[in-house]
This record gives sequence, structure tokens and C-alpha cells, in this order.
Amino acid sequence: MDIKLAAPPATAEERAAVDELLGPPSGWQGGVESPVDQRVAFGGHAARARRHLLLPTLHAVQDGVGFISPGALDYVCARLTIPPAEAYGVATGYALLSLEPQPPLVVHVCDDIACKAAGADELCHKIERRAGSDGSAHPDRTATWHRSPCLGLCDRAPGAFVQRAGNRATHGEASIAAADAELITGLMAGKPWPHPAPQAIPQVGDPGLRLLRRVGVVDPQSLDSYRAAGGYAALRRAFELGAEGVIREIADSKLLGRGGAAFPTGRKWEAVARAPERPHYLVCNADESEPGTFKDRILMEQDPFAIVEAMTIGGYATGCERGYLYVRGEYPLARQRIQHAIDQAEDRGLLGSDIMGRGVDFTIEVRRGGGAYICGEETALFNSIEGKRGEPRNKPPFPVQSGLFGKPTVVNNVETLLNIPDIVTAGGRAFAAIGTPESTGTRLFCLSGAVGRPGLYEAPFGLTLRQVLDLAGGVHGRLQAILLGGAAGSFVTSDQFDLPLTFEATRAAGVTLGSGVVMAFDDSVDMNAIVLRIARFFRDESCGQCVPCRVGTVRQEEALYRLAGSGSPDDVAMLSDIGRAMRDASICGLGQTASAAAESALRLGLFSGNRSRGR
Repeated sequence: MDIKLAAPPATAEERAAVDELLGPPSGWQGGVESPVDQRVAFGGHAARARRHLLLPTLHAVQDGVGFISPGALDYVCARLTIPPAEAYGVATGYALLSLEPQPPLVVHVCDDIACKAAGADELCHKIERRAGSDGSAHPDRTATWHRSPCLGLCDRAPGAFVQRAGNRATHGEASIAAADAELITGLMAGKPWPHPAPQAIPQVGDPGLRLLRRVGVVDPQSLDSYRAAGGYAALRRAFELGAEGVIREIADSKLLGRGGAAFPTGRKWEAVARAPERPHYLVCNADESEPGTFKDRILMEQDPFAIVEAMTIGGYATGCERGYLYVRGEYPLARQRIQHAIDQAEDRGLLGSDIMGRGVDFTIEVRRGGGAYICGEETALFNSIEGKRGEPRNKPPFPVQSGLFGKPTVVNNVETLLNIPDIVTAGGRAFAAIGTPESTGTRLFCLSGAVGRPGLYEAPFGLTLRQVLDLAGGVHGRLQAILLGGAAGSFVTSDQFDLPLTFEATRAAGVTLGSGVVMAFDDSVDMNAIVLRIARFFRDESCGQCVPCRVGTVRQEEALYRLAGSGSPDDVAMLSDIGRAMRDASICGLGQTASAAAESALRLGLFSGNRSRGR
């Protein structure tokens, strides 16, 4: 028996949104009963093979109607032959999807750590006074707003993200940097749609840049402009080297992944290339959601062709014919620029079938996240692409053995991949000569908060924290602390200004480079509120799959609130125990790092009782 939701059927508008993506209903439309025993159905396998389209289909409904009604969910389940309970579990895992009716225009206002330090709470209070509380509809019921976790606009905080539901002509999404109450409430009242704010790159034109040398210089929407700057010379060189030669150069470069785990990229590529099982997949993890991080957004918006070229080289070297670029849902401009770059590359024979006449096939499909931090974890990302709930998998098996769709998979983040063209062109040993012996190449740092010029900076590994801060004009005001590595990282103080920012030095110091976040807090910032916001972030973003993380993040936040009031030494001991349990027993990095910032704040005396100014 087919499971049906007890709901009114999908409206014509909802069906149209689904059918526009999946095509008109045809073929298998449910079980065909056998005249003998009424238990046989034919054609279901083909329909189930499209389960990976679940998240794109849910996005289509959300974009078109503004929320996913029970009837719409039922129709999606019927088209993709997915049990409604499973589809409901997927849909409720993403913050940008709503299963409750809401107005067509929704503004997400970031109140995460960088924006909080920049006055996000005051901004939200102003919006409340003018447009009602979080989640309430505007008087004309055409708009609402919500507080949001980090939107990747930390260098121009406070930030916001706006969604407008409608058909192809009226649907829209946009990021708003340096948001103010007048702009947001005006937008909710029907004032003109915001245009993307120009992205300033403080180091633009610096001849020493490698990863950022094209940003702000080359037209990100022109393949000719990219090629005039040397684009696609690396792919041509890769074909000359051959697949094994490319992997040899990557291994010689000693390139380590830039996503936090710092795994050797060459070893990962070699494992997939040698895997006998086919097909192989390449996934670019662009679900950049670590609070304080915005580097991948800028790279995708400003240098999209380089990412497409790097993925093509990776696909060729590791024997992949298909790649996925999973981009964060809150990055509409990045998604648009990447898709445009893919389309242009395909038109010019640089992507798709028989690339450059070399008999190599490789395609890239862009997948859009739905607002779930956990999908930055590689196996949760695989599940998301496959149409399952974004939950991490146990390892082993590792992705190089059994990754996307159960096949050998290379997964790298945007910054890691952007190093590939230079390594192929100049050679792995030349790359390894930059930085330190154990941390080769350059690194991107996201500087925000109390620094002179917030923004994205590139520096060779080995510069000290003080030197990196000096790139951004140094700290202004009286420094309290620096958050290093993002919300999953740790706080440090001026006592560690001379710490070299390398993998080996930070590891020895008990901290992490993480995603390259360097966020400074001066003495005007309530550090209790910052630590509590980090605890709330992890409590909200835990997928709930494993007990240590699901329970630990809640208990951690509760203990911190007690300590912020009149807590006891028992709460400090409990926090230590909770942190140890999450580190030792959580399935993935979210739970394993969820206590790092809070514990470092306690250790450094940045968090104390009876001084919190609230959430």
C-alpha cells in the first residue's frame, strides 16, 4: 500500500513548480497491481533512481510558493517514490526550507558572532520595533524576517539574506552586506530589490598574490578575460603530464586540505585514481558555513573559472567523469557565477565531452545547499546530494573507498582546489618551496571584527598571528581575544601574537587554523554573549544523530547560562566532562569540536558569571 499524507492535494502552482524541474508526469505513477496477487509493481526502480533530485525539488517548491505544504510534499514523494516520512525528515533538516506557511518575502538577519559584535542585536531590536518580532508577518502579510546563523558576510557585518518566492520572473535571492534597519524594513514594505554590494579585496593588485591574483582584476563573467590572464594553461599542461603525472605533482607539492582536517591532497587523489570500482566522483565542498568564514564565497564570486578548471583537472587525474559542486544556499551570487562559468566552459569545449579534443569527458553539476552547517561534513554532504537527510556516516569506509552513491569519491573544498592549477603549471616542488616544510603554499585568512581593514587576505604559511593582523591594519581598540579557526576553533589572546600560523605550530599550541578565521574582539564586546552564541549555534546545528553531540551541545549551553549567572564550580567540571565526551564519542567533527571555543574562553578567563548582557 502506498503511504499518503492526510493533506489536501498539491495546488496547481505547487505541481507546476515540481513538474518544471522533473518534467511532466509520465511512466510509473504508483504500483501496477498484478491481476494474480495484486502485489507486483513495475518501473519503480527507475523512479527511485531519481531520489537524488529530492533537495532540488524541495527548493523548487520553496522558491515558487514560499513554503512546502503537506500536499506539495506528498506530490514530491509520489513523483520520486520516496516515503513521506523520509522526505519530511529531509525537509526539516534545512533552515532555508519551511514547512509552515509564510509570506513570500523572507529576510534572514545574521546575529552570529561577527555580526553580534558589529551590533546585530541592536539591528534586530530596531527591526522588531518597525516590523514586528522574529517570524511575525509584516502588516500587509507579504514579508517576514528571522534571525539567522552566520551568512558569510563577516567582513561587512552585519549581514542579511533575502528570499522572494515566485515564478521564474519574480523569484529572487540576494545577500545584503552592512545591513541596516531602514534598508531591511523598507525591503519588507516593498521598496526596490537590493543589488549585490561591491566586494572589496584589500590586497588587490599585490604582485605577491597567488590564489587571489585574479580577484578584483579579471572579469568573473568572462571566459576570455580569464584566459587572457593565463586561464586553462594548467588544464593543457595537465594533459601533457598525464593523469599519473598530475597526481605526482600534487603529491610533490605536499598540499594539505584547507578545510580543517589538513589531509594530504595527493594521497586522496591517488587512492581514488587507483580504485578499481567505477564510476568515480569528484565533489567540491562549497558549503562554507563555519561562522567567521567567507573565503570560498569570494573565490566563487570573483574567480569562478579557476574553480571549474581545477575541478576539471581533478576529474581527469582521478578518473572521474562527473563532478558535483555543492554550494551553500545562502550564496546566490556565487551559485550564479559558478553556473555561468560552467555553461561558458561547456560552450567552448573546455568541459563536457571530449575536452580540448583529448577524448576526456567531465561534467560538473551545481547542487544548492539548504542551510545546514552539518552538510559541510563530507559524508553528510554526500547524503544531501543523494536526497537523504544530511547526517554524517561512520568511517570507515572512507570516501575514497565508498563515497557519493557508494563509489570512490574525491572531495576537496574550494580553497584546496584553487591551488591545483598553479601546482600543475609551476610544478609540485616549486609549490612546496613556499611556506614551511610541513605547511606548503599560501593560506587565505578571513579577518573580521576589531581590525583596521576587515577582509580576505592571502599570506604564505609561517607568518605569525601578529603579522597577519598587521596585513589588515592591526587590531583597533583594546583587544580582549581573537577567535582562531572559527566557531569550531579556539580563543587566543595577545600572548600568542607570535604564534606562527602553520598547521604544525597551531597543532603544537593546542589550537587550529580551521577554516582560516581570525576574528578580533575589542573591549566593547560582551564576550559572554559571544560564547553563548557559539554554544547556541552548535546546539541548533547538531543533526541529532549521535547522543554525545545531540545531548552534549544542549547541556553545554545550559551550563554556560548557569555560569553566566550564578553558576558553581560544578558547572565548570561538567563542561569539561561534556567536552571530553563529545570529543571522544561524537560521529563527526561538529560534536568533536563543539566545546573547543567555550573551553578556551573559560581557560583564558574570557567568560565569567553575572556579566552577560543576554542572548
